[in-house]
Amino acid sequence: MDLSTLAEPGRHQPLLAANGMVATSQPLAAAAGLRVLQDGGSAADAAIAMAACLTVVEPCSNGIGSDAFALVWDGARLHGLNGSGRAPSSLTADRLRDAGHATVPLHGWDAVTVPGTPRAWADLHARFGRLPFGRLLEPAATYAEEGFPVSPVVAWGWRGGVERAHAGLAGEPFDEFLRVFAPDGAAPAVGEQWRSPGHAATLREIAATRADSFYEGDLAERIVAHAARTGGHLTAADLVGHASEWVEPISTDYRGYDVWEIPPNGQGIAALMALNILEHEDIAALRPVSVQAFHLGIEALKLSLTDAHRHVADPARVEVPTAELLSKEYAARRRRLLGYRAIDPEPGNPRGSDTVYLCAADRNGMMVSFIQSNFHGFGSHVVVPGTGIALQNRGHGFSLEPGHPNELAPGKRPFHTIIPGFLTRGGEAVGPFGVMGGHMQAQGHVQVVMDTVDHGLDPQAALDQSRWIWTEGRQVLIEPAAGQEVFDGLALRGHEVALAPTAGHVGRGQAIWRLGNGTYVGGTEPRADGAVLGW
Repeated sequence: MDLSTLAEPGRHQPLLAANGMVATSQPLAAAAGLRVLQDGGSAADAAIAMAACLTVVEPCSNGIGSDAFALVWDGARLHGLNGSGRAPSSLTADRLRDAGHATVPLHGWDAVTVPGTPRAWADLHARFGRLPFGRLLEPAATYAEEGFPVSPVVAWGWRGGVERAHAGLAGEPFDEFLRVFAPDGAAPAVGEQWRSPGHAATLREIAATRADSFYEGDLAERIVAHAARTGGHLTAADLVGHASEWVEPISTDYRGYDVWEIPPNGQGIAALMALNILEHEDIAALRPVSVQAFHLGIEALKLSLTDAHRHVADPARVEVPTAELLSKEYAARRRRLLGYRAIDPEPGNPRGSDTVYLCAADRNGMMVSFIQSNFHGFGSHVVVPGTGIALQNRGHGFSLEPGHPNELAPGKRPFHTIIPGFLTRGGEAVGPFGVMGGHMQAQGHVQVVMDTVDHGLDPQAALDQSRWIWTEGRQVLIEPAAGQEVFDGLALRGHEVALAPTAGHVGRGQAIWRLGNGTYVGGTEPRADGAVLGW
């Protein structure tokens, strides 16, 4: 990492701090995390406090009814937490196909899986927390009870969720949504105060019961009663049967750095596969924002994401060829497909959303990479009356293709887009990073790693770089700041190039790196309302 450029005028500067650091997409949530660190809490405590706050101050991206994943560096080794939920026991692919669906619907009860976030908070705290669990959720409950002024980027996303996504959704399952999120008939404007007493009460109930109420107590009963009354599939057995899973993270070596991801059922493996394809290309010799750098990254991600969509599923239910997909030999076979022209990708044979991301680091060297999401905007738009619980629509990530590894089945976890990332070198932590935004996430991880490892950029400079996103086929969106030369050059190579219509299309990231002397260097996403804070 080259820190000699930090004095250059006209650029966003990273934050440097010695005792601890937090970064996320909302300053109010970041402030809650920093207070936890200053009160003696661990990085895990700070992550939980921020995550809980984000369900209130950025509800258009996540909620209490979300799923979550975490990577935790305990000072010596990395741990993975899979907090994703499973499909209801009564919901089958045949049932949806018989109803005329080719894909799992985006909204309504058919898209709802068991929310994993409350249990993930409690499990993360049980293993790595220092402060009382209730202390961590109280800032979020206070914001929900007393209100907070809505920030600009959140107001934009909120308005889209109310005016576009909710348009045309009618019926009792959706009645509570507008009462909670548009109580005056419209989404709150920038600076307008919004509050949700039901949300506050739910957070305090989760705090008092260490999330047990959500899965087998009063909150569970209210969720199940609403499902039974309005045609939902969740049952008491589905909720009580939920459990988080501690997993071994997966990694690949990229030019002497180890890049870490959560194993399937998430798409993190796609980022590692793309880096394996790219490792023999001289990326460092290229300008970060150039035709060749963008072209190589796009082509590698095309191949890796196409493979991920074909092979990644719930490893508890199907055999996922993780080792084969991550092998250098398989990467070499896929690398041979790279050329001057854009390709139309096909999956290989390895055997022969809206989201919030946050990271935290404490003075003892613990670092946490954490992500949670309802998947698409406000999720299913099914809100449990009186609770503020907006249920996720993660079921949309299942396939209805018969025989597909990711085919919907009772009790199965869907393909997940949300992925926390982590970087180490020589067995020592470099730090947590993530880029939220549906299928942009693996692509964002690769771009941040390239800018960090190949080009030596600090976290803020890496997050500031112009980005691209491959959508399908040869279609690519790039940010206008990349320039006409890049736009025209990619088009000449056969890419179907368009400008990204909004900053949200290319993801929103955070990153914290640790220097050799223990100092933390952090950056926050310029495309969001975010903040990086330290002390």
